[in-house]
Amino acid sequence: MTRRRELDRHRHTLDETRNIMNSMKTLAYMETRKLARFLDAQRSVVAHIETVAGDFLGFYPETLPQPDKLLPVYLLLGSERGFCGEFNETLLTQTEAYIDKNSINTPRLIATGRKLCDRLEKDPRVIAFIDGPNVAEEVEKTLVQIINNLVGLRTEDGTMALSVFYHEPDREEIATPQILPPFEQSGKRVPLFVHPPLLNLRPGAFLAELIDHYLFAALHQILYVSLMAENQHRVQHLEGAVHHLEDKSADLLHRCNVLRQEEIIEEIEVILLSESSQNQSVQKKYGKEYVKQH
Repeated sequence: MTRRRELDRHRHTLDETRNIMNSMKTLAYMETRKLARFLDAQRSVVAHIETVAGDFLGFYPETLPQPDKLLPVYLLLGSERGFCGEFNETLLTQTEAYIDKNSINTPRLIATGRKLCDRLEKDPRVIAFIDGPNVAEEVEKTLVQIINNLVGLRTEDGTMALSVFYHEPDREEIATPQILPPFEQSGKRVPLFVHPPLLNLRPGAFLAELIDHYLFAALHQILYVSLMAENQHRVQHLEGAVHHLEDKSADLLHRCNVLRQEEIIEEIEVILLSESSQNQSVQKKYGKEYVKQH
């Protein structure tokens, strides 16, 4: 009976853990639905800025800077929390493959997400560790920290080439867009209008302001995308964990039932042995005929 009770307690513990994981999975799924709404609006903002840049650079392509040397900076968007499978491992593996393939000797890394930062804690290439968002409402806080670090680098080392490494939903490969310098393709477009846009600023100053707006909007969108992918990975990982716990709980229930059946059989055997022993005692004392009559 002691063994059966131990198994039963273990099964109840597994059931409680499964319920907690189910709740976490539900919350992660709800977050992906919320992020989907935010992403639609943010993509529209980025697309509008790119359209404005195309119209502007069609008449002022010379304002687009052409630096001789760029400082390579890589922003890695990892996970803030766990239970999302190989999310960070895949990101690091493909980042290293990209750096090796392009023979980049001195990359500067900015890591976001506590789980990713823990893995890169002793990496000398990392110049900043930033907490990632848990929910969509925390994205702006992370974004401000990223921008502050980028502004410091731009001031110290001149123009940078900023690439972002992050997961996209429903994709196996890591996305690696370069968002600084921006608008390189826009500067090669044929103007769509006959007359240039009317500006209240000098063209160079206008482009500098536009680049700042674009950087903020593009990073905002990418952070939403990465957080959505993180939550999708979490839903998938927790789904597998919940199924495993359900199978384990079912197995323990079966074993508990087997042990209970064995206990019942033992109880029946004890009762039968007790009755048989009692009959034998009566026979010895009163004889067989007395036992048959009673």
